[in-house]
Amino acid sequence: MTTQHTCGGPIFGRKTPGCPRCDELLAGAEPVRWRNRRAEADAQRRADIRAHDCVKSRCGSVCVAFDW
Repeated sequence: MTTQHTCGGPIFGRKTPGCPRCDELLAGAEPVRWRNRRAEADAQRRADIRAHDCVKSRCGSVCVAFDW
């Protein structure tokens, strides 16, 4: 959790002295990184498909393990 801006947030990257969050950023704190959950889910799905073994799962002649 990060400290909230009291200045309304930096505009065009300019930080406002006196704002608690801007002061943290000016002191070298890491900015918030947004996560791309869809890309993470797609990467996990691809890894699951690569790791799937039809012999161990006993899929039969037609594998429908990831057809949803």
